[in-house]
Amino acid sequence: MDHMVLEIGLAVILVALVGIFATKIRFSVIPFYILIGMAVGPHAPTIGVLDFTFVNSAETIHFLGRLGVLFLLFYLGLEFSVGRLIKSGRNIAVGGTIYIIINFTLGLLFGFATGFDFAETMVLAGITTISSSAIVAKVLVDLKRTANSETEMILGIIMYEDIFLAVYLSVLSGLVLSDESSLGGVLLSASYALGFMLIFLVLGRKAAPLLNKLLNIRSNELFILLIFGLMFFVAGLGETIHVAEAIGALLFGLVLAETEHMKRIEHLILPFRDFFGALFFFSFGLTIEPSKLGGAVWLTLGAVALTLFGNFIAGMLAGKSAGLSPKASSNIGLTIVSRGEFSIIVANVGIAANLDDRLQPFAALYVLILAILGPLLTKESKHIYKGLNFIFKWDKTKPKPRRERSTSGG
Repeated sequence: MDHMVLEIGLAVILVALVGIFATKIRFSVIPFYILIGMAVGPHAPTIGVLDFTFVNSAETIHFLGRLGVLFLLFYLGLEFSVGRLIKSGRNIAVGGTIYIIINFTLGLLFGFATGFDFAETMVLAGITTISSSAIVAKVLVDLKRTANSETEMILGIIMYEDIFLAVYLSVLSGLVLSDESSLGGVLLSASYALGFMLIFLVLGRKAAPLLNKLLNIRSNELFILLIFGLMFFVAGLGETIHVAEAIGALLFGLVLAETEHMKRIEHLILPFRDFFGALFFFSFGLTIEPSKLGGAVWLTLGAVALTLFGNFIAGMLAGKSAGLSPKASSNIGLTIVSRGEFSIIVANVGIAANLDDRLQPFAALYVLILAILGPLLTKESKHIYKGLNFIFKWDKTKPKPRRERSTSGG
């Protein structure tokens, strides 16, 4: 435990420095957090009192990273409301279903084709299906595309993915984290997880008036203590029946989103989400030994190629179903290609279940590549569409002739 506080301070400084660098070059911070974690660790040197191996503090950093997952999913729950999906209409439901089916099916086929067993293929398909809402949202804001015609569909698909993630993680955790080996036992364990989620949501929404009174606390200190205590309790309670602790946090966030205190909670939780979330990505990188990444390179490149193909096709079909132009539809597929925090959360379920050792380096490389490619493809989407349209002739409209300027008065 010697110098543990010093090591934690060093870790936070490293994370802050690469975050500042990423911001300077206007890029997503997520791949940089993972990269700096990979650059240090057991293989790194010790310079005087600065221990870059982080051996003494590794367990504590890992725990802080676990808290980061809880805060990320809890905040996501606050941002999302069950009622929003109902109001979003048929187009988003259809588009989201198309996106999930195409990408998840391709992930399953890829997993089985590359020799993974059923449980490992389920994890791999989850890794390759879920977009990074953090990266996508940042790109839309940075490129000033929030008013574009396709943006509602993009945000809708991300929201739809969040629902899929909640259900999928519940099923996946019941599948790979339970001690059941028979199909019946696995289905029973998964049903417990789904039942917990549904019951919690129903009772949670009914309890909104009670929560409004319970959280009517003037002191921010006591208010945040109660919120944190309840969040950790619900996450831990869910874990006892093999519901991933992150989903417990997400469910609690969904319930609090229905209360009148949602904005106050959101405001107070934001710094904790950013701080612990950054340490989550750093701790993930810290567990990866760069020398072992080589075994996952070809697997990762194959998955990246399949994801780029699947995303573009899904975007075109989703856009067409909503009556969007081919250009707007292509923007959908190119914008939501980034993978990030949720892919790593799914990968961590597989790691916790001691599945194939390739899943960890695969997830790291896969997220890194797409977290870099995603913003670049979005930025250059106009030129990419122009090149593809030259080949496939999607846009058959002819340019309108220029009108003669009227010389008449009036």
